[in-house]
Amino acid sequence: MMMPQDPKSQLETLKRGTIDIVREEELLEKLQRSYRENRPLRVKLGLDPTAPDIHIGNAIPLQKLKKFQELGHQAVLIIGDYTALVGDPAGVNKTRPMLSREEVMANAKTYLQQVGKILDLSRTEIVYNSQWFEEMGFSEILRLTSKMTVARMLERDDFSQRYATGTPISLHEFLYPLMQGYDSVMVRSDVELGGTDQLFSLLVGRDLQRDFGQEPQVALTTPLLEGIDGNKKMSKSLCNYIGITEEPAQIFGKAMSIKDDLMKKYFVLATDVDDGRIDELLAHGVHPRQAKAELARAIVRRYWGEEAASLAAQEFDRVFKAHELPEQIQEVIIPRGELKDGRLWMVRLLILAGFATTNSDARRLITQGGVHLDGKEVTDPKADIEVTPGMILKVGRRRFARVVVKD
Repeated sequence: MMMPQDPKSQLETLKRGTIDIVREEELLEKLQRSYRENRPLRVKLGLDPTAPDIHIGNAIPLQKLKKFQELGHQAVLIIGDYTALVGDPAGVNKTRPMLSREEVMANAKTYLQQVGKILDLSRTEIVYNSQWFEEMGFSEILRLTSKMTVARMLERDDFSQRYATGTPISLHEFLYPLMQGYDSVMVRSDVELGGTDQLFSLLVGRDLQRDFGQEPQVALTTPLLEGIDGNKKMSKSLCNYIGITEEPAQIFGKAMSIKDDLMKKYFVLATDVDDGRIDELLAHGVHPRQAKAELARAIVRRYWGEEAASLAAQEFDRVFKAHELPEQIQEVIIPRGELKDGRLWMVRLLILAGFATTNSDARRLITQGGVHLDGKEVTDPKADIEVTPGMILKVGRRRFARVVVKD
């Protein structure tokens, strides 16, 4: 059932934290018709399960989809198990490696678990785009490709830059915007959401819907969020992300490292704090650390609730103000068979503890500094360390593990 909110009020609510609305007047018309006919809009968001975790950056359009859902509209979530095989070329300067079907489906399983922290899944239409792409014959693919010219594809910034510099563009990458656009045709979307780097593909969806005799969707984009390093876009591969399923204390600690000049952007895009309160917190009379603590609490609250946010704040103060160990420290079990004369390669310990996934990741953590054993920094990635049961492994400022040796 639609919430008792008139279309213009809905539009103002939905405009918060957006970059593009193509076209805003069309969105208002759709909202007015929806309100008049008591027919919810079909609002589409596609997620390609190219990595196992969702972070607060790629959750931004999910939060916008939630807002539409709260206003009574139909959330349509497309799990791009076929588009993920191609890989979105947006924002990259080289061809992405193609994932296997097994990798994509394993990631898709975790995505649905995580999406439930944001959307009401009982009211969400969830579809996999393999439902139609698996059934397409080659003649249908040819007909689809005939609706797009090479010149139009090269209007896309990332393609044009790669073409100008002689960087290879694989033909399958040209298929991606067409595939994403065809998703819109298949679910008859009224509105499609995406990051601002997705605008080209969203507009392709509008064109394809016209070609297929449908009313074109409105394209609504949200900003990209810089990572906690303050430089590049938030990404798991760059280790500058805040995962929505990370422990509350971990989220809080990472949020406290956000650069001051990014606080407003994080408040608007990653929290539910209202604009008036944000202005108060970022006024000159409020110390940046106090504002950042409220930001960190708000991010934790969004995914874990008020009680978890409060406990995470207390834990942060205890560990980083009083320099005490956390009350709860995860245990990492080291099989005795891993040890040689009671010693273990430091890189291997980091992997067994879950603080790194590959040897190169572990070496980088050590050489960057911040890896400690019982308070002593480890700086040599070649080091074999003596493993003592109960020893405390610390990585960075916020991650701790207690070592347990078992047969």
